[in-house]
Amino acid sequence: MWTRTIALAGALAASVALLPAGSVSASGAGPTKAELDAVRHATERFRDVRVARRAGYMPEGPCASSPLGAMGQHYMNERLESDGKIDPLHPEALLYEKRRGRWRLNGVEYFRPDRDGQLTTDDDRPSVLGLAFEGPMEGHSPGMPVHYDLHAWLWKSNPRGTFSQWNPRVRC
Repeated sequence: MWTRTIALAGALAASVALLPAGSVSASGAGPTKAELDAVRHATERFRDVRVARRAGYMPEGPCASSPLGAMGQHYMNERLESDGKIDPLHPEALLYEKRRGRWRLNGVEYFRPDRDGQLTTDDDRPSVLGLAFEGPMEGHSPGMPVHYDLHAWLWKSNPRGTFSQWNPRVRC
C-alpha cells in the first residue's frame, strides 16, 4: 500500500475546483437530511480520536491547508481505502482539527484511486449519497495516485458548502 502525505502546495490548491453549496450529481439527486444524519450517527463515535485509531484510522501527513482554507489532519483507514467500495457510513478518511489541545472531528472524506490513472478520463467517477466525487486529480504527494474524493463537513460548518473541499473555518 502506498504511503500518502497530504502536503498541498498553494498552486495546486488554487487549481482545485470547489463544489458549491447544494451541488448534486448529474442525476439531480443529493443527500437527504436523513442520509446525512445517518452518516453523522455512524461517525459520532470517532469524535474521540482514540476510538478512530482503534478502528483503523491513522494520521496521514501534515494538516492540509491552502489559501482557500484547510481540510485539517487526515486520519485514513487503509482497509477501507483499498476495499474498492464506497460506503457512506464507512468513510475512507476522517478530518480532524486540533483545538484547545484536543483533536476535534470536523468532517469525513470519501476517497477512490482513479482506475486508469489518467486525468483526461472520468468514466470511473464514483458517487456517494447522490453526489459525484471531485476529480480525477493529481496525487497531492509522492506515491499518491490520481484519484477522486468528496469531503463532507458534518461536524463543523463550512461557509463554502457542506461538500466543498476546503473549509475557511478550519486552521492548521
